Amino acid sequence: MTDRKGELATNLAKVEARIAAACASAGRKREEVTLIVVTKTYPADDVRILADLGVRHVAENRDQDAAPKAAACADLPLSWHFVGQLQTNKVRSVVGYADLVQSVDRSKLVTALSREAVRAGREVGCLIQVALDAGENERGERGGVAPGGIAELAGLVAGAPGLRLDGLMTVAPLTGEYAGRQQAAFERLMDLSTDLRRAHPAANMVSAGMSADLEQAVAAGATHVRVGTAVLGVRPRLG
Repeated sequence: MTDRKGELATNLAKVEARIAAACASAGRKREEVTLIVVTKTYPADDVRILADLGVRHVAENRDQDAAPKAAACADLPLSWHFVGQLQTNKVRSVVGYADLVQSVDRSKLVTALSREAVRAGREVGCLIQVALDAGENERGERGGVAPGGIAELAGLVAGAPGLRLDGLMTVAPLTGEYAGRQQAAFERLMDLSTDLRRAHPAANMVSAGMSADLEQAVAAGATHVRVGTAVLGVRPRLG
């Protein structure tokens, strides 16, 4: 085993133990929570090691990094998630490799994703990114639609050819009423998920929690957690 593989195996085991303990504490089954490893800024070699260690879901937030990495790892049994703010001029590229886009937050993006998914002959899963730091009809500091905009956007996704409405995603906000209150933020997302599932019963995915707050997300009921640093290490600064 290489040094890097040993390091990643150790880190993965620690994260797995944290998720398992959080599930036990919340009275949930471990299989109710899916780990997504956020591989942004790390090379395709690390993705290959992670796949060899049993990881099946990876996430990226910048198309210029993700596209060549996904191409280099196309032979691996992985599901690729796009989690960053997505510009419409990057949609064609992202649809080429992403199985699921977690950052859908405006109608223009839905239209672009649908057009490119149909063109590519693919079905792309979509999560509505919810901004809990936004006013009722505004966008969040790091993207996302305000809670009041979820229903309309979800209806657009559900009716768009080539797209599949899978659920909701959020990032714990740095400002507003939920700043520093991660569990309260994630519990609010779960309430919004309950509302969404009344109209769209299959949209039951809830993506919340990262390296620092995955326990709070699991306690609230998240189905997916997005963990980068705790698995791969502290990221180098981007130039």
